[in-house]
Amino acid sequence: MNGGGWGGRMWVVGVYAFLYVPILCLIVFSFTAGEITTRFDGFSLRWYAALARDAELHAAVLLSLRVGALAATAAVVVGTAAGVILVRAGPYPGSRFFVGMMSAPMVMPEVVVGLSLVLLFTHPALAVLGGRGVAAIWVAHTTLCAAYVAVLVASRLREMDRALEEAALDLGCPPLKVFFVITVPVIAPALAAGWLLAFTLSMDDFVLAAMLSDPGSTTLPVLVFARLHHGLKPEINALATVIVVVVSIAVLLANRLLLAPPRASAPAVARGG
Repeated sequence: MNGGGWGGRMWVVGVYAFLYVPILCLIVFSFTAGEITTRFDGFSLRWYAALARDAELHAAVLLSLRVGALAATAAVVVGTAAGVILVRAGPYPGSRFFVGMMSAPMVMPEVVVGLSLVLLFTHPALAVLGGRGVAAIWVAHTTLCAAYVAVLVASRLREMDRALEEAALDLGCPPLKVFFVITVPVIAPALAAGWLLAFTLSMDDFVLAAMLSDPGSTTLPVLVFARLHHGLKPEINALATVIVVVVSIAVLLANRLLLAPPRASAPAVARGG
């Protein structure tokens, strides 16, 4: 038993070391004084200063944040509607086809999805769509992320006690109000998880953004890949370090809020006394 326990612990430690040691090395090399990203030539903050002056990187980061936030919000709206239909609508003509179409973006290669959207946005008959650019990237990311949100919302709805909604309906509450007052608070963790997952997928996506971007809409992954051909500098390590720190703080705050015990309101406390 002890041998198996130690073996399991060592396996977990090895897996996490494989994942996080490269990130730690990246953080260390971001403080190098040299020009090589994988060699430490003395402590220096020169690459953080260079990052602060790099307007191109700033624009790419802001664009990725903006597209990610918009795509995640739209994906939550579309995915929630799809999840409700998947769980609550019941069998209807074309329901199997709808399920397949909703899950297709998750299993279909991004190259295929990107090529289809390139043909859509660049077709002469559909010039009103505006061609490639920020709007095209936003639509592509929303299409991809909505499928993941729909799966999360559908799984949460299947676990929900329908008696809560039925009781509200029996008391005369309109169905739309029941959804926003009863259903949405219950599935709120799935909505939050779906938004964060969609935002991460959008920020991390390269294939769709590269195929649909134009010279004025370069996201961060596309810019990093473009600079890779000319040789990356430790400035990229500095940017990655800033992202790691910000994400870590956000995760810690989110966990603290989720694990915090609920506070009882004053009337409830008074009634309890």
